[in-house]
Amino acid sequence: MGSLFRSEEMALCQLFLQSEAAYACVSELGELGLVQFRDLNPDVNAFQRKFVNEVRRCDEMERKLRYLEKEIKKDGIPMLDTGESPEAPQPREMIDLEATFEKLENELREVNQNAEALKRNFLELTELKHILRKTQVFFDEQEGGVNQTTESMTRALITDEARTAGASMGPVQLGYMEKSNEREDYLPCFVAGVILRERLPAFERMLWRACRGNVFLRQAMIETPLEDPTNGDQVHKSVFIIFFQGDQLKTRVKKICEGFRATLYPCPEAPADRREMAMGVMTRIEDLNTVLGQTQDHRHRVLVAAAKNLKNWFVKVRKIKAIYHTLNLFNLDVTQKCLIAECWVPLLDIETIQLALRRGTERSGSSVPPILNRMQTFENPPTYNRTNKFTKAFQALIDAYGVASYREMNPAPYTIITFPFLFAVMFGDLGHGAIMALFGLWMIRKEKGLAAQKTDNEIWNIFFGGRYIIFLMGVFSMYTGMIYNDIFSKSLNIFGSHWQMSYNKSTVMENKYLQLSPKEDYEGSPYPFGMDPIWQVAGSNKIIFHNAYKMKISIIFGVIHMVFGVVMSWHNHTYFRNRISLIYEFIPQLMFLLLLFFYMVLLMFIKWIKFAATNEKPYSEACAPSILITFIDMVLFNTPKPAPSGCGVYMFWGQHFVQVLFVLLALGCIPIMLFAKPMLIMQARKLANEEVQPIAGASSDAETGGVSNGGPHGGGGPHEEEEEMSEIFIHQSIHTIEYVLGSVSHTASYLRLWALSLAHAQLAEVLWTMVLSIGLKQEGWFGGVILTCVFGFWAILTVGILVLMEGLSAFLHTLRLHWVEFQSKFYKGQGYAFQPFSFDAIIENGSAAVEE
Repeated sequence: MGSLFRSEEMALCQLFLQSEAAYACVSELGELGLVQFRDLNPDVNAFQRKFVNEVRRCDEMERKLRYLEKEIKKDGIPMLDTGESPEAPQPREMIDLEATFEKLENELREVNQNAEALKRNFLELTELKHILRKTQVFFDEQEGGVNQTTESMTRALITDEARTAGASMGPVQLGYMEKSNEREDYLPCFVAGVILRERLPAFERMLWRACRGNVFLRQAMIETPLEDPTNGDQVHKSVFIIFFQGDQLKTRVKKICEGFRATLYPCPEAPADRREMAMGVMTRIEDLNTVLGQTQDHRHRVLVAAAKNLKNWFVKVRKIKAIYHTLNLFNLDVTQKCLIAECWVPLLDIETIQLALRRGTERSGSSVPPILNRMQTFENPPTYNRTNKFTKAFQALIDAYGVASYREMNPAPYTIITFPFLFAVMFGDLGHGAIMALFGLWMIRKEKGLAAQKTDNEIWNIFFGGRYIIFLMGVFSMYTGMIYNDIFSKSLNIFGSHWQMSYNKSTVMENKYLQLSPKEDYEGSPYPFGMDPIWQVAGSNKIIFHNAYKMKISIIFGVIHMVFGVVMSWHNHTYFRNRISLIYEFIPQLMFLLLLFFYMVLLMFIKWIKFAATNEKPYSEACAPSILITFIDMVLFNTPKPAPSGCGVYMFWGQHFVQVLFVLLALGCIPIMLFAKPMLIMQARKLANEEVQPIAGASSDAETGGVSNGGPHGGGGPHEEEEEMSEIFIHQSIHTIEYVLGSVSHTASYLRLWALSLAHAQLAEVLWTMVLSIGLKQEGWFGGVILTCVFGFWAILTVGILVLMEGLSAFLHTLRLHWVEFQSKFYKGQGYAFQPFSFDAIIENGSAAVEE
């Protein structure tokens, strides 16, 4: 079978590379992405490996690139992404890249430092400008004889605490004050500065308490916010001026200002000096604006030039780092001139890998060709399933349960059909399916553009990754919707109903419980495709009819799905030549499932074929027996209850004998599944112990009765040979009990198909009846407005609840049916994934993939 149905055959190879050609050869293998290297130095510390210095250099280059990326994003400059992947640079090109990145980083840091210094200087000049402007107002007021605080710009510091202490500040004459007792300590002075607006109330209280009310403070807000040069945030500040007397108070005031991180500036007392300083400040601000603009232009040009190559630089550095990280997994031979590696490769791709190695050797200029030898091993190889953009999502669903064991049957190809079909059984609605299919089709048609728009939105990435699943689920839901004849809870009357009313319309409308007779009102031929549309307008028996139909098809699909899963185990047993499991597990399991549950499915078809409302007794509708009661009586060996007059007890001749025989055979399969395999293994071991001991290192198929996990197709040695007999008996007992009880519970589990389908249909009907029908009943132009609003509300509920929420619920239930009910019959999922050294995967996942 091809790799679509089983994982690829893998081979463990040994690779010999010349030291000068190793880099180029590994680079070619990274572009190919078909080789998984093993670590031959597991006990060697990461800091003691041969190429650790090169890896560190790559880390440093990545750090510089991340710094450039951060600065580019800060300025909102778009980064050019052509989608192309440049080749890994040669080792000698690392020096040029390092020099380029070093130059860019240093230049950018220098520009940033200069810009920050200029912004800090600009901030100081701006604050000084506001101080000169606001203090000029203070002094102008005093010169005009105004000693009171004006409006909201200034206020005297008189608190309740001061009033309680009996202290008050009288009118203070701004400017020079007379000396008191000719003492120099009491010369009047003031300080001016700016402070953050939110710190100002606490600043005032601290000044009052620390200086005991011997200071006078006036403040005014700076209307425009100022830019903080360190982080670029906008801050609101206020100007203040404090008057006091004496050096002691001056010291206290300055310490308080320092504690509240207020900035103090020199402010001349003479008006002429203030005007002269203000003119000088304005001139310097204009010059600084010019210099700042030139600095920002230069910084922008540097970042724009870097943005054009940043993506390619990242790719190159990560490729170099990945190559040296891979080379650290290799061993050196005794001559220190050859690198030795071990790797897993797909058997079909060995020639392609050898061609890549030859290309790498030619690029490096080495004259010694690389050597790739296949090794014999009993280790379990990794599991590698080739996928494309269509099958990748379905394979991901299987791998989420567990990676398949090596060469085990892969359920993904069958899941492509069964998954959307079982989903559609629960989600069957032509309208809702069309919405889902159109959404999936849109993502498929636009997949190149959408894939290029890389985003970190996890929900969108899940939707986009499963676009083909969504499309198929929508298409299959449209099909089942046509079978149910259900579109937004209404029916399509394409071919015309095959039921005819023998009553007049008024009689039907007035009699709620009136029913049409199949003998008189039915034409006799079924509706050409799907359900007859008349069932959509049926009364109380609509749900009864749908329940009976959907419940039966749920059991039918479930039993067929489980039988198919058991048949898949036959492919595993025959491929691995596991004769004991084939005879004493597969055959009893299949017989147990067919004799009980598939027989129940046959009874459903017999009932549909033989019994009808138009037939006469004993095959009339009234004589049709209950399938559930018949199955229960069959399992419990009960005698059926007497049938009504004119009706038969059984559906066909000899039914009782057949049912007893089937139950006895099914019960007889249980001890075979339970004891046969462990007993044969134990007998084979006894015979092996009596014979001559086999040669060391050889494995005998007779020791395990032909049981081998790997068999002739590769993989590990016998598993049962490593286990104790008690463990084998316990394992087999658990497996048998799980299968027997699981057959019953799994069959019942498929009833979720019926339950969710019924719930989906009822929810759609509720939305139509309680929402949209209200708008449809309105008349006139006002009714059109109401209908538009109601339709929008109905559409939002339909998409949000019935498509998204119900769709997610049906998806999860379908996933459970595949993981538990289907895959448990044959799928072990005990392997480990093939993780090749691939540049594409490393670039997609970032540098974290390199470290893994």
